[in-house]
Amino acid sequence: MRIVTLGILLSLLAGCSKPPVTDVAKSQPDTAKVQQEQRFNVLLNGNVVGHLYATQQGNDISIDFDFKSNGRGPAYKEQISLNDQGIPQSWQISGNTTFGNPVEEQMQIHAGQATWRDATGPGEARVESSALYVPQNSSPYQAYIMTRALMNTEGKRMAALPAGTMRLTALETLTLDNDKGPVTLNTFALSGAQLDPDYLILDDKKQFFAYITPRLIVIREGYEADEAKLRQLSAKYSTERFEAIQSEFAHQYQGAVRIRNVRIFEPQTLSLSAPVSVLVEGEKIAAIEPLEVATQAGETEIDGAGGTLVAGLYEMHSHTGDDDALMNVLAGVTTVRDMGNALEVLDELKDKIDSGVLAGPRITRYGMIEGKSPSNNNNGILVASQEQAIEAVHTYAKHGFEGVKLYNSMKGEWAPAIAEEAKRLNMRVTGHVPAFSNANAMIRAGFDEMTHINQVMLGWVLKPDEDTRTLLRLTALDRLPALDLTSPAVQETLDLMVEHNVTIDPTLAIHEYLLLSRNGETRAGVRDYIEHMPPGVQRSAKVSLAKIASPEQDQAYRGAYEQILTVLKMMKARGIKLLPGTDLGGAFNLHRELELYEQLGFSPAELLKLGSYDMANYLGHSDRGSIEPGKLADFFLVPGNPTENINAIKTISLVSRGGVFYYPSEVYPSFGIKPFTDIPKVQVPASL
Repeated sequence: MRIVTLGILLSLLAGCSKPPVTDVAKSQPDTAKVQQEQRFNVLLNGNVVGHLYATQQGNDISIDFDFKSNGRGPAYKEQISLNDQGIPQSWQISGNTTFGNPVEEQMQIHAGQATWRDATGPGEARVESSALYVPQNSSPYQAYIMTRALMNTEGKRMAALPAGTMRLTALETLTLDNDKGPVTLNTFALSGAQLDPDYLILDDKKQFFAYITPRLIVIREGYEADEAKLRQLSAKYSTERFEAIQSEFAHQYQGAVRIRNVRIFEPQTLSLSAPVSVLVEGEKIAAIEPLEVATQAGETEIDGAGGTLVAGLYEMHSHTGDDDALMNVLAGVTTVRDMGNALEVLDELKDKIDSGVLAGPRITRYGMIEGKSPSNNNNGILVASQEQAIEAVHTYAKHGFEGVKLYNSMKGEWAPAIAEEAKRLNMRVTGHVPAFSNANAMIRAGFDEMTHINQVMLGWVLKPDEDTRTLLRLTALDRLPALDLTSPAVQETLDLMVEHNVTIDPTLAIHEYLLLSRNGETRAGVRDYIEHMPPGVQRSAKVSLAKIASPEQDQAYRGAYEQILTVLKMMKARGIKLLPGTDLGGAFNLHRELELYEQLGFSPAELLKLGSYDMANYLGHSDRGSIEPGKLADFFLVPGNPTENINAIKTISLVSRGGVFYYPSEVYPSFGIKPFTDIPKVQVPASL
């Protein structure tokens, strides 16, 4: 999670021809009255989706930032005043986040006193020396402003406001060959506010050139043809960082490993075993033995201290990157189902995880197929005809994908042919409901499962001509409180799901986030761990995801969430299988997803089974899902008893992913996370 704002992150869900001109970070007296402008385009997976314009006069900077993808996106107008060291002394931001939450943020530093107001409310701090304010919602240009300020400080560090320390690391110098001529570029990592660094590029005059992520780039106008190679730099730096973490913290012991004195969760009986030892050899579980069996020569012994060993969890709705890959493993999530990604990015990531270069879960891949439209998602394979959609199915099948996922801008009438071809190739079919269609039509077309509970329920409240390629697919949920859940329309959909054995990946946690989060309140889904997180993450947890325009809408959204819970209870009662996934990166959010299912009538033991054993069976993974001899050593250890309290899975002391051992409390400080529990005692044979 990067510092550039929640609005931009959730989107990862066109300019004029003027050339960039001058360095806008620090004005010179003889040019103080000259207006200077820089122009950038925003590209997502190679497609132009917006712009960033920066205009400076003297020490004052104006920013215009706007991009749209998947029918939504952030838009900010910013006014910034710098001192002579390039440190912002005032900052005003207005606009909206990706999902329409209004932004009105401001900060001032005067006479050593900093004051600010954002969506979480007011704040202030005494500034004894220089300090950098980190906006809650801002354009990527903030990273450049901070970089220029940090370049001239000792140690390239500075205190951050509201909290933390910003750090700058120079990475490399390179030459970009372009039809405009060669350009010398310098790359940097900016870190301190969030879990992961931001990566940006300056030219040899220290002017802003690009802000880079593996998918999104903000790049100087006129250099769009070079965006792919520069985005790859971000992937390279991120990968190198996580390779270093893997090298330092992944424990690959020689010989067998004995985890002594643990109780195993047995999903077949929903109970815990007597205290035992679990023996791991290579990537598999070799034996489960009574405690009286002594540790053998050459074995590494890990003291389980009477804790509970649980088979690795499944995240059934992931869009995997190297950052959340590691975070998932540390949270006991050892398998994910990727539901849409850039083909080449996912292939490379999967290869590096499978080879042990990177830490990450095992990945089951579903390929996204999206239709081209003014508001299409810029993910997966974009198609403009049924024939192209069928070809996309073949492409995914050729690369070993196990399913396809259709998206909102697809034409609903193409779905039957796509589903028929996918099933001929032994691939599952899932997805959103295409615009101007409904869940009933997709079930009849051949969907094996539905993705997101709102995609099903909107068919009961929308008019046929309403366009769900926009934020309407979220905001129209405020109509749900008036819906009669005993109505024939509702019952018809549930009957069809039962008749066709259709499952659902409801992503309940993201609906809780959407419908119940409010500005200034720490959202319920993070309250029991948020104090362990870096300052920027804590701050983001107090921001509403959606725009709440009135008390009436507030109540409508709360009522919509209750209706969603009721429908999911009805589905469970009808025997419709629920697949726990988050679309929020998994890890801690998957813990919350399972926790929320208690409200649907699941017991903690049933949730452990659902999140591991049942999902392994659903995906046909006979080699995992329970802790038994011969199965993969994919499991995690918690000190408590999660069959009595599902929250116990949030305190993990050990994870084995195929016999490679991780101790989360060792790794978390690298991300600015305060550990949750002690590291188990480990005895390695002296000869090793």
